[in-house]
Amino acid sequence: MTVDLSGATWFKSSRSSAGKECVEVAFLSSNRIGVRDSKNPSGPALVFTPDEWDAFVANAISGTLDRA
Repeated sequence: MTVDLSGATWFKSSRSSAGKECVEVAFLSSNRIGVRDSKNPSGPALVFTPDEWDAFVANAISGTLDRA
């Protein structure tokens, strides 16, 4: 699947530090959510459906994605 990200408005969490080691998120017109590395804004981005995004966020909050 190819999603046009050229018109996306990217933002960082209000809790991110002043450094550049963050991810940026964009709510896309195609009813998708884009995520990219703020250090490489012209690089690749992950694109989620709303259900995939909800599952990702829930797992991140619960610690399921933490490395052992």
